[in-house]
Amino acid sequence: MNPFMFSSFQPMLLSKAKEPFDDDRYIFEMKFDGMRAVIFATPESVRIQNRYAKDITSKFAELQQIKHLVTKPTVFDGEIVCFQDGKPNFSMLQKRILGKTRNIPVVFVCFDLLYEGRDLTVFPLEKRKKILARFSNTNYFVKTFFVVGKGKKFFQKIVSNRLEGMVAKKRDSLYFGHTRSLDWIKIKYLQREWFIIGGFGCSVSQSVFSLYLGEYKEGNFVYIGKVSVSRKNELYSMLKKIERKKCPFKNHTFSQEVHFVALKLWAEVEFLERGFKGGLRHPVFIRFKKSSSQF
Repeated sequence: MNPFMFSSFQPMLLSKAKEPFDDDRYIFEMKFDGMRAVIFATPESVRIQNRYAKDITSKFAELQQIKHLVTKPTVFDGEIVCFQDGKPNFSMLQKRILGKTRNIPVVFVCFDLLYEGRDLTVFPLEKRKKILARFSNTNYFVKTFFVVGKGKKFFQKIVSNRLEGMVAKKRDSLYFGHTRSLDWIKIKYLQREWFIIGGFGCSVSQSVFSLYLGEYKEGNFVYIGKVSVSRKNELYSMLKKIERKKCPFKNHTFSQEVHFVALKLWAEVEFLERGFKGGLRHPVFIRFKKSSSQF
């Protein structure tokens, strides 16, 4: 296979697992919270495509420098990442993608090599990693670090540093584009927090409703984000009993209809991270609890 011949080329994707594990058949590496990208590089030019084969080259001018790393047509697979204090920050990357600022630098974090003058996808992952190791790290191109077999211990470090998660890949896995493989597995670390429920709203489907969540910052009750809950949950009838007209959130207006409530209930939510606009990424409602008195 020569990916240079296919502008529609899409990368190999991950399956999911809930728990970390140990297995000497696998390598384990950090899951970077960024934008998946395939980079087609020659000594003269660089073309960048996202996971859907859309050309995104113009958004990341600094990654043109990758052409200086190659001597022949080369295809890298990895993640475009913004770092803050040494950790990936997806909110910063969103700002960069949306054009809110071009002062935020990005780094291409490379975890696979698909082509270097010849097809490498037919080789096992370990061999592709050894060939990739010949490329030097720079301030715009970094290779992923990985360990063999010790997934549980590696995941403990992910959790202690509050990172997105871990990826497990079979050491002998071949590379198949346009495929979600069982040989590559992602295990995410999700955060859980309790938030105060300040209101609720109904969806178009009427089978779920949204909780509008907040927390106190410097003495003000501020909006954090929302999460969907099944209408069958007893929480819905409880909220209707404590409705009030006055909005409890400071300095926030809503474009849709919201039923505000007295601040007497909490919701525990599992989520990936807080977004730069105040929302919660991939929130999932876990449970609720009552407060003995209003906050």
